[in-house]
Amino acid sequence: MRQRKFFRSARGHQDTEGCGWYVGMIWLRALGLLLGLFGIGLRAGAESRPNVVVILADDLGRADYSAFGTREIRTPNIDRIGAEGMTFRNFYANSCVCSPTRAALLTGCHPDRVGVPGVIREEEPSNSWGFLSKRAVLLPERLRGAGYHSAIVGKWHLGITSPNTPNERGFDHFHGFLGDMMDDYWTHLRHGQNFMRLNGDEIRPEGHATDLFTDWACSYLEQRAAEARPFFLYLAYNAPHGPIQPPADWLAQEQSREPGLDEKRAKFVALTEHMDAGIGRVLETMDRLRLSENTLVIFTSDNGGSLPEGGTSGPWRSGKQHMYEGGIRVPAMVRWPGRIRAGAVTDRAAMSMDIFATACAVAGVNAGGVTGMIQPDAVSFLPTLLGQDQGALREEMYFVRREGGPPYMGKTIEAVIRGDWKLVFDSPYAPGELFHLGRDPQEKVDVAKAEAGVFREMGMALRRHIQRGGAVPWQGPHGGE
Repeated sequence: MRQRKFFRSARGHQDTEGCGWYVGMIWLRALGLLLGLFGIGLRAGAESRPNVVVILADDLGRADYSAFGTREIRTPNIDRIGAEGMTFRNFYANSCVCSPTRAALLTGCHPDRVGVPGVIREEEPSNSWGFLSKRAVLLPERLRGAGYHSAIVGKWHLGITSPNTPNERGFDHFHGFLGDMMDDYWTHLRHGQNFMRLNGDEIRPEGHATDLFTDWACSYLEQRAAEARPFFLYLAYNAPHGPIQPPADWLAQEQSREPGLDEKRAKFVALTEHMDAGIGRVLETMDRLRLSENTLVIFTSDNGGSLPEGGTSGPWRSGKQHMYEGGIRVPAMVRWPGRIRAGAVTDRAAMSMDIFATACAVAGVNAGGVTGMIQPDAVSFLPTLLGQDQGALREEMYFVRREGGPPYMGKTIEAVIRGDWKLVFDSPYAPGELFHLGRDPQEKVDVAKAEAGVFREMGMALRRHIQRGGAVPWQGPHGGE
């Protein structure tokens, strides 16, 4: 019975649990912060604004944390974020692969509307399927106007050359990896190239990438704690993305605890638990520096788990690279002590790009309205976090992926969800499939023929999204050469 509650398909329905204020809050401080959230009393200065920390895992499946009920994994720190805040049962990544979701999170747009329908591989131009549009406004640029200092620690994956490096796209501080994936967690190289950077400088740090990113995030928090200026920290781990290389002691610990577990799964679990320990260090650093109470923390993943490498999707079909639920449903927890009721759970359907609008709402800035720039699609879920009534964030959820290789040949796969209906094109060479997620959350029964009218309506909706995205180029000046 533990997992059955996650089958509910309540897109836009009322929350199962409300959120409230902690008893014992200092009234004047609570009032000032609440007014600031809605743009009232913002003359008090930037120092009164909340901090925002977004922690993004790489390829963490919907069921791969212990609070979900998955027996063999222990993630007390991911669990802590949910236990001290709100867990989303219906949170979706904007794509089933990496770059598009990261573009959506940072721009508040469907990824094809900012030129990133697929994975960016600038080191392999003939197999790169996106180029971040210069007309996209990124979250750190929006927050800068409210006095925020912004940093990205970890994986960028939205370009390795100018003009699409983190410091050129609004971040004040970058300490991490520019590229798509590392070929080794200790050497940090990709195709023999070093993409590790401290701002614009190439660096060659020693150690496991997860530990490095954790160390750098904690160092950034130390620096910001001495300043009155609010901050935005985007901590993007590359774990548990392949290659699955947990530290030896973490693997030994897992194998000792679960002696019968398949070795591939054991390695994946160990790598995930190692990342979870890093998240714990970040949370503990925030506690020690007295930052936690005034900081919104959001945890999620860029796409579903990689099943071939040991990840899981729980009861949902398929995983990373696919448009079925297992590829786009992801974990999501949000903590803000004193504002979000501890242990709250919501059925609100939200997407990665909505983090953009939510962060803007928390900071008291307008998420859109920049003349001549691409207007965001994101909707803030802040009212849901605060326990207020909020309807569905949108009528339709749209997902896209462009890719190369024989299965795709540069074409796209897509999905669109409207209410309980979901239209899926998981291959550019196969007919579309129609599912009713309320009756069939595991997407076992294709009803495209039986529901021909719905199929046509959903197809029209999908075409509208594709046309919007098609108006924005996805190749750079030398794309494909």
